[in-house]
Amino acid sequence: MLTRPRLRSALTALVLVLGALFVPGVGALGGGATEAHAVTKLTHSQATSRFTSSGVTWSSSGGCSDRNVSTCTSFDQLNLTSAQGAQTLKSATGCALNITGGTETGHAGGTYSHWNGYKLDFGKSTCLTNYVKGVFTYIGVRGDGAPQYRSGSGNVYADEGNHWDVTYYNCGGC
Repeated sequence: MLTRPRLRSALTALVLVLGALFVPGVGALGGGATEAHAVTKLTHSQATSRFTSSGVTWSSSGGCSDRNVSTCTSFDQLNLTSAQGAQTLKSATGCALNITGGTETGHAGGTYSHWNGYKLDFGKSTCLTNYVKGVFTYIGVRGDGAPQYRSGSGNVYADEGNHWDVTYYNCGGC
């Protein structure tokens, strides 16, 4: 018979296991690793250093990097795997990549959001579009009508018209 503390402990363990199974890119149902890992957050400076070293550029309509201003492009609190994913994309495509959206306010919310460090926006280019549509798998339209493509590693690329909105669940094979 389970005592109350043992039952609580067993339920906590079950919740942790089930949570790992349903996180995209993690666990048996996500198709990735078999255990969840802590997310490493970067400062804006750490992220820009990574991007510079890989030839990835960024721009801001406001010419700024303040996370709390929607016209800025900030990488403060970007997940390390998202930065690595951009570096992997640059290396795999050979395309010029320009990030136009990071972790700044003003994007849609949710767990896998810009604000939480999972998303980056890339300016459209023929090179990038041809790569995404030619190599990744079309998975249908998002609720807002944006066509979506999934990379082999499970990251999702949504065509939002003038840019690619990319959700990084992992580093893309780094």
